[in-house]
Amino acid sequence: MREKLNENPLMQAAIIGVLLIATAFFVMSSMGGGEEESAGETEAPVGVSIEATPEASVGAGSVGAAQVPALPPDAAAAAPPPPRPVVDAFNANHTVALLFVRNGGIDDRLVRDSAARLQSLPDVAFFVVPAGRISRYAAIAQGVAVDRVPALVVVRPKRLSNGIPTASVSYGFRDSQSLVQAVIDAGYKGRTLDYHP
Repeated sequence: MREKLNENPLMQAAIIGVLLIATAFFVMSSMGGGEEESAGETEAPVGVSIEATPEASVGAGSVGAAQVPALPPDAAAAAPPPPRPVVDAFNANHTVALLFVRNGGIDDRLVRDSAARLQSLPDVAFFVVPAGRISRYAAIAQGVAVDRVPALVVVRPKRLSNGIPTASVSYGFRDSQSLVQAVIDAGYKGRTLDYHP
């Protein structure tokens, strides 16, 4: 059999063709079929009132005041309240921007540098939270299902969400313009239209 295969170029071409087709099928099937991970934004309502304990404090980089999201009712009992400055910011009817970062991460450092512009926006409270302290913000992080960093969580002002904290989360590197746009979007109070391709 081996001798016939070595001497017959048509048989060799046929075997190579079959192997190429099998390889292409394997590559194509391993590329699809899974759930795609979105780098875009996810928005989630969070429906429990927020109360803070007096000993709660905010992470590095806090500026101004803003609103705070809470956990869904089933997880509310398990999560500690957010730090007092975050709660105060939410109650003051400001947009709260929380940037969860991993110290030492390249994307995290770049996003942190880009996010510095958020500090200059009116009625925005900006907080930078190291990933190691995310448990202090569990009422917010769990409410929007933060599952990786860098993550920007933007909470709508209390007046725009009928008192029910609503937040959006976006992941990965974002430039300062897109970070500012995420905050502006959270403060939008006009009509929205559905997208139909």
